[in-house]
Amino acid sequence: MQIIQTRRHFLTTLSAAGGAGVLGTRGLLADEPPGLLPGPAAAEPPPETTKLRVHHSLSLCIAPLYVGEELLRAEGFTEVQYVTYEESGGLYEGLTSGMADIGNDFAPMLIMHLDAGDPITILGGVHVGCFELFGTERVRSIRDLKGKSVAVGGLGFPTHVFLASMAAYVGLDPGRDINWVVHTPAEAMQLLAEGKIDALIAFPPGPQELRAKQIGQMVVSSTLDRPWSQYFCCMAVANREFARNYPVATKRALRAILKATDICALEPERAARSVLASGVAKDYDYALQTMKEVSYGRWREYDPEDTVRFYALRLHEIGMIESSPNKIIAEGTDWRFVNEVKRELKA
Repeated sequence: MQIIQTRRHFLTTLSAAGGAGVLGTRGLLADEPPGLLPGPAAAEPPPETTKLRVHHSLSLCIAPLYVGEELLRAEGFTEVQYVTYEESGGLYEGLTSGMADIGNDFAPMLIMHLDAGDPITILGGVHVGCFELFGTERVRSIRDLKGKSVAVGGLGFPTHVFLASMAAYVGLDPGRDINWVVHTPAEAMQLLAEGKIDALIAFPPGPQELRAKQIGQMVVSSTLDRPWSQYFCCMAVANREFARNYPVATKRALRAILKATDICALEPERAARSVLASGVAKDYDYALQTMKEVSYGRWREYDPEDTVRFYALRLHEIGMIESSPNKIIAEGTDWRFVNEVKRELKA
């Protein structure tokens, strides 16, 4: 299926609702004309800075960052710049150097970088689940990975960190019991199809493509299976000094992202068109399937601190971090913004 729509055209059509978006998701989805109703932003001072640099990623699951571009403008950011990995040297290099102000990443990766001393602040949870473990007929559960070959993008990469945590949770020693092999997603998919590896772990659009091509079988879904489905997968993160120096801007940016998260849940077709227009997605069908499968609509239900504590404990148990969960939470999180947004954007 081919959808032809430029990024500029998409944002133009969204802008009619963007001003109303500051009123809450209902107003945005109803396409109410901007400025007719008072909203939370009307009672707030303007952002301390009108420039916002958002870190760019090619993972489909962080669609709210792109769906929310016009909402960010409605919050008072007249200059919204997307910073690529190539420009910044990666999310954490970008945040640490000040080249990026805000971004989104897998919770355990955020925790590991906080443990390493990176000057970042976790702001809140964005969505639940997106990782899926696929295996051959020889793999029916996580415990079946003992002695098996499992493909990941790299040691220390999100796929490796997450599956190592899962393995340890069920009693395996991820360092000794699993034969980790490093491959690109395309290579891993081909090797799994040929039975040359036993399993791989993927995030969008990987699981969608694996199902479409009928490669392997889904063993575990972090969207559906406990305990992983009870915690946030990706969380919003900011440069620490940005969050401290520009609290109004930080809250406004987070509010726009979380409203965009609601759009992903309630209008998946719109969200899929957005990520396609942005260049993040290459296939509309995979993008739409991602919007429908990832739990975008549950950010109000979960406590982000529970997620940080859960994963910090898992990472500490397997020696990937030295800091205690309490230290990570005390020094690397600020829940004021998301708590205020939750009160404003009640379902």
